[in-house]
Amino acid sequence: MPRADDFTVRHIGSAPEQLAEMLATLGLDSLDALIEQTIPESIRSSHHFRLPEALDENRLNKLSRLVAGDNTAAISMIGLGYYGTVTPPVIRRNVMENPDWYTAYTPYQPEVSQARLEVLLSFQQMIMDLTGLEIANASLLDEATAAAEAMMLARRVNKNKSRRFLIDADCLPQTIAVVQTRARPMGLEAVVVEVESPEFERECADCFAVLMQYPGASGAVRDYRKCIEHTHTGGGLAIMAADPLALTVLTPPGELGADIAVGNTQRFGVPMGFGGPHAAYIATRAAYQRNLPGRLIGVSRDAGGNRAYRMALQTREQHIRRDKATSNICTAQVLLAVMAAFYAQYHGPEGLLRIAKRVNRLTRALADGLNALGFAIVHQHFFDTLTVHTPGQAKRLRDKAEQARYNLRLIDADHLGISVDETISREKIAGLLHVFAAATAREVSGVLFNKDLAPSIPPALSRTSEFLTHPHFHRYRSETEFMRYLRKTAAKDITLARAMIPLGSCTMKLNAASEMETISNPLFAHIHPFAPTKHARGYHRIINKLDTMLCELTGFAAFSFQPNAGSQGEYAGLLCIRAYHHSQGQNNRDVCLIPSSAHGTNPASAIMAGMRVVVVACDADGNIDADDLARKAAEHAARLAAIMVTYPSTHGVFEENIRQICELVHDHGGQVYMDGANMNAMAGICRPAEIGADVMHLNLHKTFAIPHGGGGPGMGPIGVAKHLTPFLPDHPVVSCNRGGSAPLGTVSAAPWGSPLVLPISWAYMRLLGDYGLKRSTKVAILNANYIAHRLDPHYPVVYKGNNGRVAHECVVSLAAIKEACGVTVEDVAKRLIDYGYHAPTMSWPVPDSLMIEPTESESKEEIDRFCDALISIREEIREIETGKSTLENSLLTNAPHSYRLLVQDEWDKPYSRRRAFFPTAEVSANKYWPPVGRVDNVYGDKNLMCSCPPLADYAAADTDRAGE
Repeated sequence: MPRADDFTVRHIGSAPEQLAEMLATLGLDSLDALIEQTIPESIRSSHHFRLPEALDENRLNKLSRLVAGDNTAAISMIGLGYYGTVTPPVIRRNVMENPDWYTAYTPYQPEVSQARLEVLLSFQQMIMDLTGLEIANASLLDEATAAAEAMMLARRVNKNKSRRFLIDADCLPQTIAVVQTRARPMGLEAVVVEVESPEFERECADCFAVLMQYPGASGAVRDYRKCIEHTHTGGGLAIMAADPLALTVLTPPGELGADIAVGNTQRFGVPMGFGGPHAAYIATRAAYQRNLPGRLIGVSRDAGGNRAYRMALQTREQHIRRDKATSNICTAQVLLAVMAAFYAQYHGPEGLLRIAKRVNRLTRALADGLNALGFAIVHQHFFDTLTVHTPGQAKRLRDKAEQARYNLRLIDADHLGISVDETISREKIAGLLHVFAAATAREVSGVLFNKDLAPSIPPALSRTSEFLTHPHFHRYRSETEFMRYLRKTAAKDITLARAMIPLGSCTMKLNAASEMETISNPLFAHIHPFAPTKHARGYHRIINKLDTMLCELTGFAAFSFQPNAGSQGEYAGLLCIRAYHHSQGQNNRDVCLIPSSAHGTNPASAIMAGMRVVVVACDADGNIDADDLARKAAEHAARLAAIMVTYPSTHGVFEENIRQICELVHDHGGQVYMDGANMNAMAGICRPAEIGADVMHLNLHKTFAIPHGGGGPGMGPIGVAKHLTPFLPDHPVVSCNRGGSAPLGTVSAAPWGSPLVLPISWAYMRLLGDYGLKRSTKVAILNANYIAHRLDPHYPVVYKGNNGRVAHECVVSLAAIKEACGVTVEDVAKRLIDYGYHAPTMSWPVPDSLMIEPTESESKEEIDRFCDALISIREEIREIETGKSTLENSLLTNAPHSYRLLVQDEWDKPYSRRRAFFPTAEVSANKYWPPVGRVDNVYGDKNLMCSCPPLADYAAADTDRAGE
């Protein structure tokens, strides 16, 4: 049993006596008895889990500070896409550290997501303005994968049939590596070229697109107009990877003629965090909007005709298109995109321009000082990065700078790279010049910051167009008003800070404050991903400990933390399998078996990994059809590469024959990829590697307590069996493969994905220990079975195991209700909003169903309130079934009931306002007010608008509010 100060009692929502009540309701006397009925004995591990002793929160806090002390807070001037930045305290405290922002879910339910949708629309507007292009999405994972997505976008929309993709040699090295990795399995040839070489015009005569960096990795600012012309003449599209801060002073890509722009908004107030999470961007021309990958936020209207925001054109996404999807992206970087948008609002265009000009002036002063010391600056035109010619002295000078706590980039024996950002002061520039002077026995006579310095941006590339003209970027200059704006906006959304979010397969559990504290610690937040290993010992300590603990939990031999989302984990795991088969001389193995119930990312990831999807049927109980699997495994035995299985199943059941499934695939030469979305039902009880999995990704933002952040950040590290360890991802700048002989390549921009959030999972496991992890798993299963028991008489549970039990989630059917009276799953979901709840997962994996996952963090009281709400809604449905109410004008079809209806003089509904707005006493005491009524999705797609509404709309809205 836990001690009184054990964190387990904080993490688990129900007290022991409440757990006993739920068990008694199920006819059980212990959690162990429930597990025996739920998880097949053949699946339960006999392994004695050896995890570190559980810590209380005070001891964890001391340990995390000690580990942070192993990192070195050097002056980072490495650049390569990562820069020091100042997060305004009002944003750090009210957004980054605020559970109203970081515990929200993906905005699939727009009525309860208007806050994030509004800010993401500002993010899109910001990117469109800065890049000079017509449409942008709501963020991607990182700059390198955004470039890979741009490559695939260009291939899809270009009628040119070439398979060659050209990459300028001055692109970021991690971007080149990720693009080349993405190209290979797709049968594309990613070729590195010099776009300014005489041969370029000939090279681009046979390519479908060209990628250029602006400014380059070397710091060079080049006028790419001629290169873009040559590209277009050859039938290709021009892609520019552009720094958003530089775009405040440089001519934007759209004005230069580029077709697509990508980049990273990290330096807009988001800490480096050893590589992430950060919000990348992609922007393009309006003609390509239906092929744009990722999430796109649009403006629509609600049932009352009021403006409302939503995710637009969702039919492009992998959960709809599956193996025909344009991308496997299942997440974005919402929290980080929100921070970047708020940073732009906080500073406004004039503030961003001031920062950019200061950065450029300090860089010019540094260049002037280095010239005075006899060091040549390679490129005459630059923004914030210098390539310094240091003949034969580069390493020595780098080491001397490091001793003085400056981290510079070693390019080769004769060149150093130095980047300046908004955290660099005059004093730091002067200090660095003294380092160079001392190393060369020369004297610094004094840096003249205020003298006339030669311009470093050519007039032809100086920006003349306006940007960030929308009122969003001008309204809030005093901190008082900005703070109130942040708080008022956050109040529009349902997050875990307000109520349970019972989404199946999404595991919206507690993100404890003690686990989150490390993200604000400067010794974690401000470390560059390419910093010397000795300066990041604290990070490496946590990564290694997390690796050890996850291997212990899963039975795998090693983990790679490079995949920075679950979809990236799937992709990386399948590439591991592909590389393994190739190493065995079996390049022909390209068939991936995928159950029909699988999440849409599974088939999309398989296609991206160069595999051919063969769908396996599921039986009437939701399990993989053993006969169909046997037939298809035999039919494709010569080409079988893998099977992708989710365990426990997508239907929320522990399939009894999972070991036999794994053995069958192995017998036919394939590997087993296990989707770790449902690991919360196995942690501390089952080890996937013992079951037969060869590779598995874990959603750290699900099972291991990293917050969902409104749809990102995420982490999807992959664990592999011993024979696959040589094929884990590596990195071109900092090796992270740990000696692999044939790594598959690079899948993310940073070596360890998004390391800033890894201490959260480390802290979660250190707080719970072996006992707490096991108990959390058991209670998650108990809570799901308790919900299934309460709801089954009202909404039949679709799938159950052999003993009538479900795993950590349950699927309830509304099919009979829909047939009887026309009420849909969406109607129930929207009516739940009036009761203060976010809807469960809708119509997946079963049509006309709700998939419900309570997690272990919710209390019996909260679970009962949720069940009571659904049961109350069932009674409202019964009124329609009996004819007491009409479907067309019912409590359900009019839901959610926005506050606007409450203040109207006329009430034309056949039910009372009290029933509409306050269906229970609990709701009366703690009312959530939906900011909009039901959003019209069809209108939003037919009248696509993915930028902030024009000024006139805001004036009209202000008038409407005055009238109210």
